[in-house]
Amino acid sequence: MTERGSLGTRSPLIGLIGPIGSGKSTVAGRLAERGAVVIDADRLTHDLMAPGTALADAIAAAFGEEYRRPDGSLDRAALGRLVFSDPVRLAELESIVHPAVALVEREMIRAADALSPVAIVLEAIKLVEAGHAEWCDEVWLVVCEPSTQLIRLVGRGMAESDARQRIAAQEASLPLWQAAATRVIHTDGPRDGVESQVDALLDVVRSHSRT
Repeated sequence: MTERGSLGTRSPLIGLIGPIGSGKSTVAGRLAERGAVVIDADRLTHDLMAPGTALADAIAAAFGEEYRRPDGSLDRAALGRLVFSDPVRLAELESIVHPAVALVEREMIRAADALSPVAIVLEAIKLVEAGHAEWCDEVWLVVCEPSTQLIRLVGRGMAESDARQRIAAQEASLPLWQAAATRVIHTDGPRDGVESQVDALLDVVRSHSRT
């Protein structure tokens, strides 16, 4: 990996990664409470894939109109079942989505940096694969036991079969994420314990940014 922090932000730029159901939202929420600006790449991607957008049209053209609902929105659940069972189609989808998302992410990071927050957090499950970890001063990996992931995903209303598929599909990415991570946060324990980890790590990052 090239030298971190390639965007040259004045505020520390933290990349936040981890498998689905690992607790990234809890970590991101605590960072926001501490004064960080959090950019949620998944939410951004969802917005860019809204009905009538160029990205939605490009995805439908590549994967077929059967992945578009009658109201014009993409059937993300059906598309997810396809790509998480077929690495080739997943790579194809990412080749369409990642460049569009990257342009907006960079704009949002620059806008956030102008506010001089305690940190800027880019929460993105594909941060490393997209090459965006190189933008960051730190990369935090959020992890928990697969059984905890499953409980969380099913608790959100995801079918157990879909949840198991998503968890299994992301297992192959863990070595790559672990290699990229500068910090690891474990979220199997109680929420206050997770928040204590976040507070301690943020204090370390802030102290380093002032030296």
